[in-house]
Amino acid sequence: MGAMLCLQGLGVVKGFVIGRAVVMGAAALEVPHYRISSDEVAAETERLRSALRAASADLDTLAENLPEDAPKEMAALLSVHSMLLNDPMLEEAAAVLIAERFYNAEWALTTQGQLLGEQFALMEDEYLRERGADVRQVIERVLRVMTGAHSALPADGWDAGDDTLIVVARDISPADMLKLRGGRFGGFLTDLGGPTSHTAIVARSMNVPAVLGLGNIRSLVRDGDTLIADGTSGAVVVNPSPQVLLEYRRRQAAYADERAALELLRDAPAITLDGVNISLEANIELPEEAADALAAGADAIGLFRSEFLFMGRSDLPSEEEQYQAYTSVVKTMNGRPVTIRTLDIGADKTLDGETTVATNPALGLRAIRYCLANPELFLTQLRALLRASAHGPVRILLPMIAHMHEVKAAYRAIAIAKEQLIARGQAIATNVQVGAMVEIPAIAIAIEPFVEALDFLSIGTNDLIQYTLAVDRGDSEVVDLYDPMHPAVLRLISNTINAGERTGKHVAICGEMAGDAAMTRMLLGLGLKAFSMHPQQLLDVKKEVRESHTNALRNKVASALNRAQRIDLNDL
Repeated sequence: MGAMLCLQGLGVVKGFVIGRAVVMGAAALEVPHYRISSDEVAAETERLRSALRAASADLDTLAENLPEDAPKEMAALLSVHSMLLNDPMLEEAAAVLIAERFYNAEWALTTQGQLLGEQFALMEDEYLRERGADVRQVIERVLRVMTGAHSALPADGWDAGDDTLIVVARDISPADMLKLRGGRFGGFLTDLGGPTSHTAIVARSMNVPAVLGLGNIRSLVRDGDTLIADGTSGAVVVNPSPQVLLEYRRRQAAYADERAALELLRDAPAITLDGVNISLEANIELPEEAADALAAGADAIGLFRSEFLFMGRSDLPSEEEQYQAYTSVVKTMNGRPVTIRTLDIGADKTLDGETTVATNPALGLRAIRYCLANPELFLTQLRALLRASAHGPVRILLPMIAHMHEVKAAYRAIAIAKEQLIARGQAIATNVQVGAMVEIPAIAIAIEPFVEALDFLSIGTNDLIQYTLAVDRGDSEVVDLYDPMHPAVLRLISNTINAGERTGKHVAICGEMAGDAAMTRMLLGLGLKAFSMHPQQLLDVKKEVRESHTNALRNKVASALNRAQRIDLNDL
């Protein structure tokens, strides 16, 4: 056994796992670089295209033979990789490098892949920024075909007895994650990746502890090493001492007991000690996730990010396709409200796979600005949303609102969509609520006309913090300045919640703060009565709600805000 090492990464799935390391082989991008002759261009181009076709066929086979118990997200993730493999931006551009610069196929492929990866890295949206990893994984898959090393997975015969296995990798593609599901793998550790990477998405769906962004763990760990992974804190221990191992086994057992106790709260009401009813709602990205929200005890869907229906494809979803997706969520929730955010896309991300980088993407033509600039696209989505409202309560949520004229323009578009559907004779609800995201400081500061004009508000704390503090939450060099507890941020949240109370309007938080149980008491102290989060966070927040006394919390929080003091969560 080697020396004990302690590493720190990003925990993306809570829980503790103790087991033996299984190191995935590298599909390294260190490929041979050499120039070919002009006579070899045709053959080298065909070698590239043949490898791309083989890799694509492999993905198609995986997609066609998905097991019934495969994570619901897997088909979509495989589709993203298939789309990238067939994207002319990859194949044709690499072929040009072969024809004009006389690069060998591997060199051309990795050069173009690096260019695409850099373009993704410039994107403002965190989800799309993570898609640079997909480009890398696709290229690695093609390189494995070229070299005959068809898999980076551990050998089938690897055996650790009865020990739990923990996969250690540079990164894990969706296809490889699918193949790993059949083994006794209890956790995933990777050099790369973030909270919206495919590894994180699939690990969450499998509810398997995962720590990503560890930097160089694959070079430090050997097959068979004993590992401890804390998916909550992001801590990883390699070859722990007997004392450390004993301590983490104790923590693992305590965590299992804690989760078992939380499960008893699944059907319990979210009511504070002083009798205040709190709505615990779920954020979802795909229609299939509504079932998970319902199973977790969600009172509503507080945020359905509709842009995930538009991403990873070369065409726009039709009105009928959108209608079916929205309706499936509404029917699954069986009378519980479903809040669907209109398309939140634009600036640094387009819908046809082409990328144009704005001078400042965070401040550019995105979200409601993008939709109002593309009225036919907006009307198509609004018609689908209104049609879905005939099957249950639908709330339309408008993102990135900063001006009243944007609200009025959105209402006009909704009225036009209603007239079009009535002319068709298609059913819609008589009263569909319309709300706005509070994610730009301007609307939180000048909240009165907005709260009067709209039916509800949803605070997007992720962007609100970013815009208030002028901190890019995706920039590692300033991430320490991204502060949810900054008094200015809390005052904007408080101002919005208070406006909702004065007018009797529903106000929710759908950003990361809502799902952080450590902040639940503070948010209750601000007067929040609706929290929307990932379904797996619901029980942790519910426990805090049921153990809190809101009147006492409101006095403490108000006193701290009035003095512009930082709130100590440990004092609440």
